[in-house]
Amino acid sequence: MPQPRTRRQFLAASLQAGLALPALHAFGGVATAAIPPPRPPRRALAARFRDLPRHFIFEYYPWYGGPPDYAHWDFWDRHPPLDISSRYLPRLGAYDVRAKAVLEQHARWITDSGVGAIALSWWGRGSDQDASVPYVMDVMKDHDVKVTFALEPYADDRGRRYASDILHLLREYGDKRGWDAFLVLKNEDGSEGPVFKGFRCILPRESTDCHGVTRPIDDYTADSLWRAQTDAVRDALRHDFDHVTLLADSLEFARTPASGFDGIGIYDNYLGPETYARFASGASAAGLVFSFNVNPGFDGIEPRAPDPTGCYLPPAFVPPASGLDFTRAEDRERAAALSQQRIVESFDATLQVQTDLALANARRGFFLVYINSFNEWHEGHAFEPMKDAADLRPEERALGYRNPARGDYRLATLGRLVHSVLDGEGEATVDHPLTSGLSWPT
Repeated sequence: MPQPRTRRQFLAASLQAGLALPALHAFGGVATAAIPPPRPPRRALAARFRDLPRHFIFEYYPWYGGPPDYAHWDFWDRHPPLDISSRYLPRLGAYDVRAKAVLEQHARWITDSGVGAIALSWWGRGSDQDASVPYVMDVMKDHDVKVTFALEPYADDRGRRYASDILHLLREYGDKRGWDAFLVLKNEDGSEGPVFKGFRCILPRESTDCHGVTRPIDDYTADSLWRAQTDAVRDALRHDFDHVTLLADSLEFARTPASGFDGIGIYDNYLGPETYARFASGASAAGLVFSFNVNPGFDGIEPRAPDPTGCYLPPAFVPPASGLDFTRAEDRERAAALSQQRIVESFDATLQVQTDLALANARRGFFLVYINSFNEWHEGHAFEPMKDAADLRPEERALGYRNPARGDYRLATLGRLVHSVLDGEGEATVDHPLTSGLSWPT
């Protein structure tokens, strides 16, 4: 049975295939100016966007189940509740995402950080994730957290259903609920509309594996079909909203606008913040708005028995680090420090490109920061608090979890950065080691 293809593997393969490179060559001069263009100060963001907390969006995964099946916690032959599919043990353990107490705690953590919205990972009508949406929205609305959707690659022919699915989400979780929790985002000029992000939208027709075998890509969707679908969404909604913003997780700056997408929303944490300015210039030259994420890096779980004949490669720790030995407490703290540094650097980089007056977002009054992620535990980039290392039980330590001394360091770091923008303070600094954090509910 083939191993699941991760987001990181997909984007890495796309870059290797040269999908983004022609566009980057074409627009490369824009990003290499000796003197960067002026940008409005960050303290102006609160004045420019009246709903600024909504412009910070956590990627959120409503796929975790409790006993007896422990859906997703058992990924890649793990045996929850003790042995879970993560390098890190969550503070709440192997929880059921539909449990109200869990959702209440998540909502408190999210609002305490200053973030005002989440993007639910959505896997099609009738999926378990779709069934979880009402439970999530019911709690989030009580905490004034808005909800939007990230459309996942749930079916090979989903490109033919794209418009229908967008309208379904708006009807079922917006209109029928009286828009009590659905994210309708304001641009700088006050115009309003929903925003959706799609993953694996702009694909090559075929790919070649490590054995040199070339095969068609099953879920390839032609640009013309995407264009028909994105046009259909706008036609259906033109009397209901000022605009609708459709984003693709793509660095292909010719095919993305040809497919009718308004911009790009990049998921991949292997795309370092040092690249954001270059890619933002390419997107702007192609007439696309952009959102590059804030992230703590990547530390993904591995299968215990990968297919020896397959092309699986274990994921590297990000940010790059040499000599990490996670059996040593000092190296776990070093990894946490690197992760914290990535949060600060990616936050700074995405704000810089989004407030650059020469680029599309500032020119068009658009600002959007995805945060990857609140609770994608498999890939090791959850901002949801982990257990403090001192709180791990002996049987948990024996499984090799990599929890640092302070399990809330990522969310505390993010919270100080977000609040510095919401409060109009401009630049923010984060001390390390961490000595203070947000006030976490008990």
